[in-house]
Amino acid sequence: MNTPMATWSPAIETGLPGIDAQHKQLFDLAASFRGEGDQIRVMKALAALADYASTHLRDEEAMLEAIAYEGLAAHRQEHERFRQMLRELLGEARKLSLDQIATRIEELINGWFYQHILTVDAAYVAAVKSSQSKGQA
Repeated sequence: MNTPMATWSPAIETGLPGIDAQHKQLFDLAASFRGEGDQIRVMKALAALADYASTHLRDEEAMLEAIAYEGLAAHRQEHERFRQMLRELLGEARKLSLDQIATRIEELINGWFYQHILTVDAAYVAAVKSSQSKGQA
């Protein structure tokens, strides 16, 4: 498979170490789709990516709930869109070639997820940092 690797960039760091570590891990998991592989390895990697994404989204939502973030409902809707895209990919994966799966992962992570971090996640950073400085989170 010759798909460009999903790449983490310091440009999308939020300054929240736990969140940044989880975001980077998602990019690392997505990068595992690059290179040679068989259908079983790719399906296992896709399941691991979906599982880790679910954990990250849940953790992020819990953090925002803990600080009573006013944009939480909209943020959850955005996360649900990502969960739906992953569910669709999981459902279609058996019918796709390995290159097609890798391309879809690349689009999800370097496309949707990257933009989500830059825009939607960036919107909560100040609220979380303010809450942390007050000892609430």
